[in-house]
Amino acid sequence: MTRSVPKPLLATLRGEKQAVPPIWLMRQAGRYLPEYRALRAEKGGFLELVNDSDAAAEITLQPIRRFGMDGAILFSDILMVPMALGQDLWFETGEGPRLAPVVQSRAVLDGLKSNLSALEPVYGTVRRVAGMLPPSTAFLGFAGSPWTVATYMIAGQGSREQAEARRLAYADPALMSELIARIADCTVDYLAGQIEAGVEAVQLFDSWSGSLSPAQFEQWVIAPTARIVSALRERAPDTPVIGFPKGAGGKLAAYARETGVNAIGLDESVDPVWADAALPKGLPVQGNLDPLALIAGGAALDAAIDRILAAFADRPHIFNLGHGIQQDTPIAHVEQLLARVRGQKEGVPS
Repeated sequence: MTRSVPKPLLATLRGEKQAVPPIWLMRQAGRYLPEYRALRAEKGGFLELVNDSDAAAEITLQPIRRFGMDGAILFSDILMVPMALGQDLWFETGEGPRLAPVVQSRAVLDGLKSNLSALEPVYGTVRRVAGMLPPSTAFLGFAGSPWTVATYMIAGQGSREQAEARRLAYADPALMSELIARIADCTVDYLAGQIEAGVEAVQLFDSWSGSLSPAQFEQWVIAPTARIVSALRERAPDTPVIGFPKGAGGKLAAYARETGVNAIGLDESVDPVWADAALPKGLPVQGNLDPLALIAGGAALDAAIDRILAAFADRPHIFNLGHGIQQDTPIAHVEQLLARVRGQKEGVPS
């Protein structure tokens, strides 16, 4: 009988503390890798890569081959859900995503026609990657959380202040509730489809949750996240869910208690010592190295790594960044990070 190979990342998500924390990096498949840049130059724009299942699978696998990460994160984009809900999506060179029509009225929302076929290339990518990963490497899918996705659908692009979405939430909470509900329901179907195709855990990215007041955070972040987690538990009860509410700060404890996520991702602004004290005992955490410390490298990087490892020494911990890896990150510094976390350098804490 063939014995299954342990997957440390999945074991950690299920509450098992590892002697050496598993590691993966948000945006680990991307522009800092020369092999990614070469493939993008060959294939064209970002969205073309996402919709080419063979290319997206190759990109997903690139950091696994180069670094031996414990987790592979699906190469895709959080704005696939707006496409599935009927918005047009394109990327302006040097400026980022654009969506149309913008959802700022009931008439526009009701006029959107669902296009679930937009998600099929993603499922194709998952099926390809699932058959090619090393036995010990966990496969993570993802989606954007409803609030963050809604900010793009309302503004038609990304924005630092999310002012359009916040205004709409105050001025027309019924419209915002309907939009959030549609996003949440589509997200459940989308993540369930990824799971059926072969991912083993999923992450919800709420990149703009930090812009909300406590009351709005409860309404537009915690409640819809809990809705998604509950629905996924019914459809895929054994699949762990990581919640990543970037910028949540002091609201993290409520998020952890009320959403039902299996693990919580921490951004770089969170003090890991505080987080270990404030979050529920035994809850797995993920993070939270500053991406700029990774760019800096050297002694500063080692010190930042050691502080995080020490803070989470007594709970299940997945080492990761506090946000996505930046494109000017030296590959040698990623190698330094992996060696430090895995204890391959003299003097690293055990």
